[in-house]
Amino acid sequence: MFFSFAKNKSMKKSTIILLVLYVLVLIPSIIMGKYIFSAIVPTGTSFTFNFNTNAIIALVLNVVSLILGLILFFRFISSLSVHKAIFFSSLPIFIFYGVIIFLLAQLPTFEGEVSQSASALLNITKGSNFNVILWAIVVTFIFMFQLFINFFILCRPVGRVEQIVSRLSDGRIKEERLTVGGIKQFHNIEHSLNKINSNYKRNDKSFKEYKLETEKYIPKQFFKFLGKNSIAELELGRQVKKSATTVLIKLIGVNNTAKMSLEENFHFVNSYVNVISPLVRRFGGFIDKYLGEGLLVVFASCEDALNCVHTICRAIGIKNRQNKQLPNVLPRISMLNGEVIFGVIGEEERKMPTIVSDVYAKLEKLDEIAKMIGGSVVFSKTLLDNLPFQYRFLYRFIGNVTLSQNESNMIFEDLDVYHKDKVKEILKTKNIFEKGVMHYSNGDYEKAYSYLEEVLKENGADKCAYLYFNKCKDKLG
Repeated sequence: MFFSFAKNKSMKKSTIILLVLYVLVLIPSIIMGKYIFSAIVPTGTSFTFNFNTNAIIALVLNVVSLILGLILFFRFISSLSVHKAIFFSSLPIFIFYGVIIFLLAQLPTFEGEVSQSASALLNITKGSNFNVILWAIVVTFIFMFQLFINFFILCRPVGRVEQIVSRLSDGRIKEERLTVGGIKQFHNIEHSLNKINSNYKRNDKSFKEYKLETEKYIPKQFFKFLGKNSIAELELGRQVKKSATTVLIKLIGVNNTAKMSLEENFHFVNSYVNVISPLVRRFGGFIDKYLGEGLLVVFASCEDALNCVHTICRAIGIKNRQNKQLPNVLPRISMLNGEVIFGVIGEEERKMPTIVSDVYAKLEKLDEIAKMIGGSVVFSKTLLDNLPFQYRFLYRFIGNVTLSQNESNMIFEDLDVYHKDKVKEILKTKNIFEKGVMHYSNGDYEKAYSYLEEVLKENGADKCAYLYFNKCKDKLG
């Protein structure tokens, strides 16, 4: 039974050695035990101790055998399950307690010099039970304290297990190795908890890697719009209507690569996308669609969207200067602000989170306007209205456009993205140009014609003014 705890050979070997030593010490300690008893001499009122060499040797042998016996006993207890360990560790305490209580009760009735000396030492007389009761109470307190210590040591790992399980359930375990301690059964529990922790960490790592991979295709900002944390939480058909700034970025010139192979053209386009994408993330936006020659981007803030667009235009200009042997690529950007529906479309086997509204069609209309006027960035008045009051940049009004049924929108051209010389020329005639456009929008083509004619005299390269000038001529016949 002493070996039931030993699973590995090294532990079993050490236990056998201890047991052999215990037997070798126990036998002479029993034989020489008489020298200890002869050294303790009762005097009738107490005891005197006359230890000679044999008695001292016998005492040492008994102490050593007691220590070895306790070590073996504790090893035996640690090899048992909790309920058996509690029983076998408590059994000696109960036996010892019962023997002491019996001796205290019967001590006054015993005859002999030893019992008389013990009675005198403990102040127990035959006619009075008061001191017997007092000593019994003291022994009982000691017995209860020993039981408490015994249960506390054996059951202490339970609290550790409870703490570890609580932390595991909350996902707060960071240690590489969990320690419970205690007897064999708790070692088995410790092993199982470490396996659970290892599996949890491995699954958590896999989930984080999966989430990072998912965010390459579905950005985390999109999940925020839908109020979700991961793709696993997406519900088919779920939609959320929120105010957002949508930006259509087209890369003009990426197809002017007749001398390139398809693979070279792909890398050429992708090199510009790799410039734009990090900037979009940096300003808190996300790419909803890749469109071959461009991207559809979404921002929660008008200010972030405009700052990002300005940065993109500068970054593309720098890249053009770096790629001197390749065609220049020019950005043409359309921006809208308003309510957009974000949702999940498709089927259970394939879910696709995207914008599910007519915003793309509106942006395409704005893009056509930008193309006609030769502009780089155009945006609607709703974006202008939602910018912070202190936000400052250069722009001009370029007309009213119907983007959807019964919805007229004021459209503006961003001037901050142009070279400073071009901006200087446009600003000279900005007020006159805007007056001409306003008169054209109100149907007063004669006044519009005169204002636009004045603009072209000052700045003949203003393509937008030239476009309106020709429209006025057509209207006036």
